[in-house]
Amino acid sequence: MSRISDRFAALEAARRPGLIPFITAGDPLPEATVAIMHALVDAGADLVELGVPFSDPMADGPVIQHASERALAKGIGLSHILGWVREFRARDTQTPIVLMGYLNPVEICGVERFAADAVAAGVDGVLLVDCPIEEIATALPLRAAGLDQIFLASPTTDKARLEKVCAAAQGFLYYVSVAGITGAANLSTEAVRERVAAIRRRARTPVAVGFGVKDAATAATIAGFADAVVIGSALVDTLAQAVDAADAVARATAFLRPIRAALDALPAGHAA
Repeated sequence: MSRISDRFAALEAARRPGLIPFITAGDPLPEATVAIMHALVDAGADLVELGVPFSDPMADGPVIQHASERALAKGIGLSHILGWVREFRARDTQTPIVLMGYLNPVEICGVERFAADAVAAGVDGVLLVDCPIEEIATALPLRAAGLDQIFLASPTTDKARLEKVCAAAQGFLYYVSVAGITGAANLSTEAVRERVAAIRRRARTPVAVGFGVKDAATAATIAGFADAVVIGSALVDTLAQAVDAADAVARATAFLRPIRAALDALPAGHAA
């Protein structure tokens, strides 16, 4: 059992929806990254997604694109990110950490070396947007090292491909709620509800829903039928305005606490 599986098992036992915030590592202030991670956990995060800055983030909207640009302009790379995970682990050995990004930085590092370094640092899972199920062989060293490989499914994923994704997914399956980029505004929760129900009937892992989740009300609606909610662009946008580390921590806390409260207000057995 990985930390991710353990956490979802605990959430299921408590009949509690999971909350997964996403931040771009190194943005807005590299020195604040670890403090922001701890603040998010203190505010109710069950897992934390760290975005690995990349120059061509094809699945990301303007908010996360700009966050990646700012982090890259500061020279942020995988070595910094794994160092922050190690620092985070000195105080928190339980909260799962997922790195979300693209294959290019991993291949530059070397897949085997990255896998070993990530596990040693305390990373639990990796979601590589441009490494789909058809390229699963590329990621075998990640899985062999003990990292959960998180797969994406979307409104356009056909039945045959979905069966393969559900069979291979580890940790949790990330359902992209809109056929578009992060931060998209055209979220139809009823359409997502129907799609997630169909996926949960097939999936061997919990199903988390992200893209287009902006606030407590939307998060609570999604959590009514999903195992977890991922929220990224709205949080990244809020953090972008921070003037120093203390402000960034305060913004992270103020943003996430109302969302956690909205999820905790749901009746037990939200996604039964």
